[in-house]
Amino acid sequence: MPRPSLPRTLRQQPTPFEVKFWLLIHPLRQAGWHFRKQAPIGRYVVDFVCHRAKLIIEIDGDSHYTDDGIARDAVRTAFLESQGYRLLRFDNLDVLESDDAVFLAVAAALDASGITPSRPPPSRGR
Repeated sequence: MPRPSLPRTLRQQPTPFEVKFWLLIHPLRQAGWHFRKQAPIGRYVVDFVCHRAKLIIEIDGDSHYTDDGIARDAVRTAFLESQGYRLLRFDNLDVLESDDAVFLAVAAALDASGITPSRPPPSRGR
């Protein structure tokens, strides 16, 4: 039996913070912004990406705040930015306790991209 890919495994086993973030951005997805979860970019797998807006969102746990984690993230960020992406990083607690601020930051980054959603929001009744 073939071994599942890392991105597929990560998509099938999201953290509670990733689940909450996915639900949090539901209105943006309904408005036509397409996000992928656990998507490969180069040799990295990013938590969330909107390719159209060239926006990556990372939800960081404790391992990102060690000296090694900070150094790894700096290399990773430099590579992803060299590919034309902008990164937003949120701490797990941001997603839990400051969800309005997280949503507004993502919406502002999408707006700042100068790109429109891939499809217009559905019309409400006629």
